[in-house]
Amino acid sequence: MIEINTQRELDQLVNHSDAVLLYFYSDACAPCKSLRPKVQELMEEEFGKMKLVMVNAERNPALAGTHQAFGLPVLLLFFEGKEFLRYSKYVSMTELEESIGRIYRLYHGQQSAVNGQRSEDLNT
Repeated sequence: MIEINTQRELDQLVNHSDAVLLYFYSDACAPCKSLRPKVQELMEEEFGKMKLVMVNAERNPALAGTHQAFGLPVLLLFFEGKEFLRYSKYVSMTELEESIGRIYRLYHGQQSAVNGQRSEDLNT
């Protein structure tokens, strides 16, 4: 997990990483507090090749505004620098896992085929 505070840091991570889940939160947001450990666990257990990037929207309102992260929590999924998914406010962990998983497997399945591995080999 990485905590960032500037657009420059975010741009570097998103543009130089294959996959990034950007999590906007606030310390005063109860759903943010309860969701955060679940998202961290999901990323560690299921999507280890993806970076989890945290942004405190209260301390970085310009960054939150740039990404239209107004109703917290907001999760943005980027692959190869492009936004693929956006979740805000009420986030179902099952739906989040399934949505990320579809794109993650497609992306990493294509990458592994280039390396001569089958996508099934990624899970071992």
